[in-house]
Amino acid sequence: MAEVGGKKMKLYGFNNLTKSLSFNIYDICYTKTEEDRKKYIEYIDEQYNSERLTKILTDVTNIIGANVLNIAKQDYDPQGASVTLLISEEEVPLYVLDPSCNRGILTPTRENIVGHLDKSHVTVHTYPESHPQNNIATFRVDIDVATCGEISPIKALNYLIGSFDSDIITIDYRVRGFTRDIDGYKHFIDHKISSIQDFIDSETLKKYNLIDMNIIQSNLFHTKMKVKDLDLNNYLFEIDEENLTKEEREDIIKQLEKEMTEIFYGINI
Repeated sequence: MAEVGGKKMKLYGFNNLTKSLSFNIYDICYTKTEEDRKKYIEYIDEQYNSERLTKILTDVTNIIGANVLNIAKQDYDPQGASVTLLISEEEVPLYVLDPSCNRGILTPTRENIVGHLDKSHVTVHTYPESHPQNNIATFRVDIDVATCGEISPIKALNYLIGSFDSDIITIDYRVRGFTRDIDGYKHFIDHKISSIQDFIDSETLKKYNLIDMNIIQSNLFHTKMKVKDLDLNNYLFEIDEENLTKEEREDIIKQLEKEMTEIFYGINI
């Protein structure tokens, strides 16, 4: 079954539509010294290690109504982590499950693990980095969720936004392929959408400036989000705002806004 135009529709065979959600978040921070920049990256690396990321992706899998077939995860040196889940829309019986799949059961002897869903997958990669010529440090998380069948990754969008400190968010959502109804008629999408913003919580929307670039006839949707209010205390690492002069505070805010603007618009200014 699928839902097109608000009506349930009988399909001929499996729902072959592929729904892909790519989600990138950026967390910006001001670090005064080289030592503080290293500490910030170490802090981020610890906060968003592969274990925590695995928990987030497992929650995503549950939210969209899928089942974990396999999980692979890795922490990198000097920093960064990656997790991949293979998932399935329906639970796969043990006698069918490939021996390489761990069903999300991680053992101490397996340091590298990949997660899979049946016909679907979820991945996450982290990228902590700092500017070579100023005191700005940036942490980026890339998450990709691809599903087929009736489940859709867009259901987990609000959970993902709430799982990270998100100053800049870029979201791409695309529906690929087609599925047929019992009369042989092709359907290129099985749910109503005009913008990714349709699926973002209203309270979250109030906190961001947003830009949409959509090609609706191709079922391709893109949304960028930039936080509106900049509370300096939320961006200082190992620094107390009270110990800064007015000129220092203004300069730091200027640097932070420049970094966010460049990322948001994808240009150097």
